[in-house]
Amino acid sequence: MLREGGNAIDAAIAALSMACVCEPVLASPGGGGFAMIRDGQTGRTALLDFFPQTPKQKRGDLADGFRSITADFGSATQTFHIGPATVATPGFLPGLTTLHENGAALSFADLFAPAIEAGRSGHRVTRYQHYLSTVVRPILTATAPARTLFAPSGDLAAAGSDFYNSDLADLFSELARSSWLQTGAADRLLAMQQGSGHLTREDLEGYEVVAREPLGVDVGGATVFLNPLPAACGTLISYAFMQLDGCDMTGMANALNATDKARLSARGDLGRLLDRPLRQKGTTHISTVDASGNACSVTVSNGTGNGEIVDGYGFMPNNILGEEDVNPHGSADWPADTRLASMMCPTLIDAPDGRLIALGSGGSNRIRSAIFQVVARMCLADAELAEAVRAPRLHVENDHLDVEEPGAGGAIAPLQDLFPDHRIWPEKNMFFGGVHAVCADSSGQFTSIGDDRREGAAIVVA
Repeated sequence: MLREGGNAIDAAIAALSMACVCEPVLASPGGGGFAMIRDGQTGRTALLDFFPQTPKQKRGDLADGFRSITADFGSATQTFHIGPATVATPGFLPGLTTLHENGAALSFADLFAPAIEAGRSGHRVTRYQHYLSTVVRPILTATAPARTLFAPSGDLAAAGSDFYNSDLADLFSELARSSWLQTGAADRLLAMQQGSGHLTREDLEGYEVVAREPLGVDVGGATVFLNPLPAACGTLISYAFMQLDGCDMTGMANALNATDKARLSARGDLGRLLDRPLRQKGTTHISTVDASGNACSVTVSNGTGNGEIVDGYGFMPNNILGEEDVNPHGSADWPADTRLASMMCPTLIDAPDGRLIALGSGGSNRIRSAIFQVVARMCLADAELAEAVRAPRLHVENDHLDVEEPGAGGAIAPLQDLFPDHRIWPEKNMFFGGVHAVCADSSGQFTSIGDDRREGAAIVVA
């Protein structure tokens, strides 16, 4: 898109549509997300919230549309809830429209063309994509339509095989000509909800993308723009920087531990700020910056998917109403008509030397620790972009420490003393998120990195 005359917004939209084709476990027209955007002409930074909203009304308990499955992560298992009653009002497609209205230069027909081609001609499945699909195999094979899409030969698409989704290509073809509520997809989604789900046309028509003022934090003279409330992650990262005393691994671990304790304290100010249902699973991230100073850092999620496929349109709706953080006591325990909190935190940094950096991460509740550590290393320890992303990472939660050993050297021993309950990971792991970032310096030079923990990719377009 950049080579075709587009800008950072165009590139992000095209990448998001391609993610729906190539990473359907993480990105879907049935989900939503957040975008931190920078207007290169005005210098204005804004956060676009297009995260799912709970339906306006509950249609009773709907236990028939709400069931449990178990996902196998190898070393652990986790229960997820799927079915029609787990679908919140999606914001992904309204989000793409709002992004386009905020400075895109190319048409939707141009922006969706690569995703349409990939859906119809197929794309090669990577080892990481195959692994993600095996983790949520029970969801991807929960219904006959899902099995037809994800396991047409009887098993999930293997690494190295080609995956096709011509129905999703048809949806993007329709979206290139009309709004999503005018496509057949909206009607088909609502038809799936009849009698077993909570969504209505009023929910879809009433959905609004919300523009929010970012949370700006000074870190070593840099201004770091974070996702504000009601999202949780930006506030948690800001609080962690207030607790930071030293930018070594011990200092960062102590800051993250203090933040986690404050988060868990219902009596604390931070606990009250974050007193809102929180969902935090299944995310992917894209960062773009262009030569005109436009930037887009965007993170999206589909939960883990609800197990159904919208007939004729090749995508799985979200299952966000089924997440226990949102809905802890049954199929209708969620608050009506509420924009949910999230751990997603697309981030922009204005460095004092003129650098503009866009970054973000997937990784559920580890997003906050991943972004905190990368930003701290760049803004306080003068690390280069790649060095900050590749450095050993840690996460603290409930007095338990997870830490990567590679390259940490003698830093591990003091951490073990501080956190008797710990796990040392011998290799870099997707558990610690995947920080994908791009930097433009004051001379117009670009650097970028895709975190190999999550098979990230990066490119600088000349």
